[in-house]
Amino acid sequence: MQTKEKVFWSIIGFSAILIGLYPIGYSFAVFRANSLLAMKPWEIRNSSIFMTAFYTHISWGGLALMTGWSQFIKSWRSKHLQFHRVLGYIYMISVLICSSSGFSIAYYSSGGIIAAFGFGVIAVLTFVSNIFAFVSIKNRKIKEHQKWMMRNYSLIFAAVTLRIWLPTALLFGATIEQALMIISWVSWIPNIVGMEIYIRNQNDGKMKVKLTQDDSYLLQNA
Repeated sequence: MQTKEKVFWSIIGFSAILIGLYPIGYSFAVFRANSLLAMKPWEIRNSSIFMTAFYTHISWGGLALMTGWSQFIKSWRSKHLQFHRVLGYIYMISVLICSSSGFSIAYYSSGGIIAAFGFGVIAVLTFVSNIFAFVSIKNRKIKEHQKWMMRNYSLIFAAVTLRIWLPTALLFGATIEQALMIISWVSWIPNIVGMEIYIRNQNDGKMKVKLTQDDSYLLQNA
């Protein structure tokens, strides 16, 4: 792995782990009191249905973040093929639960209907791309599986980019409601567009990919 690539994945990994552990903060009252959750109306915060969906979403989303990034490092996959497969299943299950619960709480976004729609769309796209990735590997279409996993993780990584865009929007004078309307879309659209450009560049032959040892292993164990 080249130095630039090592630096890139180190940043991705550090960010994923940092935000992946973010839900632990909700164990502390002072953290909850200064979180976006505190902005919700009293009726919502005291709804067992909403709170269950909320904690389910952030907990499984955090697990998806932390288990997903290492799957794209070929040198690591080649050394830990069986572990890679197990982590893959954990990741997919985490994404299914995270996206389903995320869709159920999108309606309650403090940014109104625009934010609710934005968060709802990413939940649907995350769920669907995860299913496509699973179907691809079961049909032994390794390259298609890899592409769908890359698209899927770019959407999951919105949990990180959201926390970059939110303070940026507030810094430029947006209210919290306005900021949420913006980041409900900006947190994931650049991610998926950038990933699609990367995938298309691969298809155009700018980055040729050969069937590696770990790809063969996945074919045999799908």
